[in-house]
Amino acid sequence: MTPGKRRAAVLGVALADCGRLDTTTPYALHAQAARRALADSGLGKDLVDGFASAGLGTLAPADVAEYLGLRPTWVDSTAVGGSTWEVMAAHAADAIAAGHANAVLLVYGSTARADIRAGRRTAALSFGNRGPAQFEAPYGHTLIAKYAMAARRHMHQYGTTPAQLADIAVQARANAAHNPHAMYRTPLTIDDVLSGPVIADPFTKLQCCIRSDGGCAVLLAAEEYVADVAKPPVWVLGAGTAVSHTAMSEWEDFTVTPAAVSGRLAFERAGVAPHEIDVAELYDAFTYMTLVTLEDLGFCAKGEGGAFAADGRLTVHGGLPVNTDGGGLSACHPGMRGLFLLVEAVRQLRGEAEEGRQVRTADGAAPRLAVASGTGGWFCSSGTVVLGRD
Repeated sequence: MTPGKRRAAVLGVALADCGRLDTTTPYALHAQAARRALADSGLGKDLVDGFASAGLGTLAPADVAEYLGLRPTWVDSTAVGGSTWEVMAAHAADAIAAGHANAVLLVYGSTARADIRAGRRTAALSFGNRGPAQFEAPYGHTLIAKYAMAARRHMHQYGTTPAQLADIAVQARANAAHNPHAMYRTPLTIDDVLSGPVIADPFTKLQCCIRSDGGCAVLLAAEEYVADVAKPPVWVLGAGTAVSHTAMSEWEDFTVTPAAVSGRLAFERAGVAPHEIDVAELYDAFTYMTLVTLEDLGFCAKGEGGAFAADGRLTVHGGLPVNTDGGGLSACHPGMRGLFLLVEAVRQLRGEAEEGRQVRTADGAAPRLAVASGTGGWFCSSGTVVLGRD
């Protein structure tokens, strides 16, 4: 193949064990996910010459690569929060296209829940007192407070209601009900969500992501390896990345996120429009993230996210299935969830999801196009990837 012309496809995906894992380690979850993703592809470990991981090790990703027995010649340890994995997927696809790598393995594993439970770490994020954080840290401005401020601004500016935000959690749980791997599957009502304890106004407990352990992996490879795998390839059609701010004072508009840029770039590069997408996997640490990302990706106009997401539209059988595994609100959220979005998108495009949560088009076929969009920090970064069967 001519360098710069090779297409990249996802040939293997897998989840490690997820949920409540008190007796394992993040390294073990990385290894478990990697083995399962390679087995899913049917390709051998020796083919992997590219490796990407973040958030673990003294010299990430060298530590994890060593643990997995890999000696990659292309690596990535980009760390931009929850969008890390979409950004890494974009980097990997570019490396494959340029001939710098043949097969790139993206892996993540975390025991965040177990570590907090055992007192090995705290739930609070610490960014120190240097750089932009020094101007906000004295006021105790937590991560969730930043998201809550943004949500309140949207409510003030566009009339978005608490019930509309709560409905997003209800629909995520409806999708999780058909996912045997989801941590929480019991159906919810809007009243259930709104009557819960307030964590940071306007977010009640059920509008915040759950805390879990778990891991997953994705294998991307050049198109010449497609013939060697048993499962249909899922092609990387286009990707976009963007960063916005870290200090809240530098965020020009709390109702517009960097997904407005990464999404536009991804769709342009893929040559498709938002209305053509069959399924969307969006980072949902809080309900407002789903709502504003729908707007910024172009699925509806700015300010219309609450109405757009109503009436079951985001459920598996709705007009735009979103977070079909239950998302971070109900399925799993072991620290950084971005790679799980890619795994679920690929499984949906392959038609591999369990009965009851597999999205079908009007003719009964598996979806043709999917988008995965990750968000990092407090809307600081965004990575969007458009995937397709064709």
